[in-house]
Amino acid sequence: MELVSHPGFSQLHPTGGHPESQARLAVLHERYPFVECAAASEVDVLRVHEPALIDRIRRTRGWLDEDTICTETSYDASLLACGAAIEAVRRDAFAIARPPGHHTGPARPMGFCLFNPVAVAARFAQAELGTGRIAILDWDVHHGNGTQDVFRDDPCVLYVSLHQWPFYPGSGGPDEQGETLVNLPLPAGTGDEGFLEAFVRAEDAVRRFEPELLLVSAGFDAHVDDPLAGLELSIEVFGELARRAKVLAPRVAAVLEGGYNLATLPELVGSALAGFG
Repeated sequence: MELVSHPGFSQLHPTGGHPESQARLAVLHERYPFVECAAASEVDVLRVHEPALIDRIRRTRGWLDEDTICTETSYDASLLACGAAIEAVRRDAFAIARPPGHHTGPARPMGFCLFNPVAVAARFAQAELGTGRIAILDWDVHHGNGTQDVFRDDPCVLYVSLHQWPFYPGSGGPDEQGETLVNLPLPAGTGDEGFLEAFVRAEDAVRRFEPELLLVSAGFDAHVDDPLAGLELSIEVFGELARRAKVLAPRVAAVLEGGYNLATLPELVGSALAGFG
């Protein structure tokens, strides 16, 4: 699978000692070649986010909440992240971008996230590529509450999330389900065996939905050595998840979400790339 990224991701949106830093992309750029993306347009972003949110990201200098910072180049980085996700959909590729996005809904940035690139890419596929049914498979350790909120009332988009629970952001519990919503919460300490057991249910849900396009919110913070969470996955299991995901739809693209251990992140991404093929 091709990688899509941009040199700006390792420079823009400086966050100091924050876990979501430029260094995450710098270590990936050192390891992997990539196709360079262009920034998304505001038209692309407005398919998902309210104008007031876009204006807030453009203008804010400082903290949006206790976890989420906005700097003078955060708006530019966020448009590039959405552009990388769109280009990944065009190419059936993996967007290596930051900041992540799955906590941001139509109007509220949170949890390190400013815009929601996966959601923007899905709406682009619907509006510009004529894609009908889309499934979003999210294996980040945190529940993607923002992605869930964006597509809650869209019968053409299935959202499936495997995540640690109870945990930040507090949503995605076992009773939070719907016709096109499947939450698979897992307790802290879950390892490869328990995660793969739950993944069978995710596979079944996606197959039943019969999507034309599968988008993967590929977080790597469920790894055992990630500093921000409590699942205990191996490096190798991410390759297995990708291998099994790639056969769930005629077209598959992925977008980087979390993963905050700089020593392990390149190997984790490499494992997924090998699985996607």
